[in-house]
Amino acid sequence: MELEVLNIFLMYLKAFAVGGSICLIAQIIINFTDLTAGKILVYFMLAGLVLTAIGVYQPLVDFAGAGATVPISGFGYLLANGAIKGAERGFFYAVTGSLAAASAGVTAAVVFSFIMALIFKARTKRN
Repeated sequence: MELEVLNIFLMYLKAFAVGGSICLIAQIIINFTDLTAGKILVYFMLAGLVLTAIGVYQPLVDFAGAGATVPISGFGYLLANGAIKGAERGFFYAVTGSLAAASAGVTAAVVFSFIMALIFKARTKRN
């Protein structure tokens, strides 16, 4: 029992360390550059895609689990992984594989956003 608890604690620690490091890098970029949040998100997504394509991101996912897949770079990993697996079946599946891999997450985001929009009243932010 104690060994299982220790393994769970180490799993959380690895996820926190990797996910926190990714967020730390993003925060440093925000603090020391004039890049907008949108551009930073796109760059991190593309970084996840490129790191997956060259084989660097998969070992990070194997090590940290959700710590590497939950940040936006994990979305790039998901898209690249879907395209790579789809390419094994042919060109058409290489193009649609990334869409199929990301469809559940994107659908959930749209549905839950719609539900929240129905529940809460949107208003402009006052400075």
